Amino acid sequence: MKNTLPGFIGLARLFDMFEGAAMLILSICITLVACLGLLHVVVAVARLVLHAGLSPTEPAILQEIFGLFFTVLIALEFRHSILVLPGSESQGMIRMRSVLLIGMMAAVRKFIVLDLNGVNVSELLALSAAVLSLSAAYWLVRGKAMTRADAAPQTPPSP
Repeated sequence: MKNTLPGFIGLARLFDMFEGAAMLILSICITLVACLGLLHVVVAVARLVLHAGLSPTEPAILQEIFGLFFTVLIALEFRHSILVLPGSESQGMIRMRSVLLIGMMAAVRKFIVLDLNGVNVSELLALSAAVLSLSAAYWLVRGKAMTRADAAPQTPPSP
C-alpha cells in the first residue's frame, strides 16, 4: 500500500517526526510533574518526621502521604508508557497494558485517600466495578500476549 499512494512515505515520515516531538515534549512535562511531586513527598515526609516523630498514628496523615506516593508513581508509569519504542512489534499491546495498569494504580490511589466515613455507597460500588473491569481487561490483554508468546516458533538450542 505504501508504494501505491504517492507521497505516503513522506507523509508517514512527517507524522513520525511529529510523534517523536510530541513524545519528547510530553516526556519533559511529565518528568517535571514527577520531580515536583517527588519534592512534595520529601517535604511532606520531612514535616511528618519533624512534627509527629517517627510514629504517625493518624490515618489521615498516612492517607495523604501514600496518596502523594501514588501520584508520583502514576506520573513515572505514565512517562514509561510514552517511551515505548515505536519500532517494537507489540507496541500497541505494551501501551494498552500500561494504560490499564495506570488506571488500576489511579483507582487504588483513590481507595487509599478515600475517607470511608463520608463515602457514598454507590461511589464505592462504582470505584470497585472500575477496578474489577480494569483488572479483567488487563487479564484478557495479558492472556492474549502470553498466547502469542507461546505460539511463537521456538528455535532449538545449537549444539
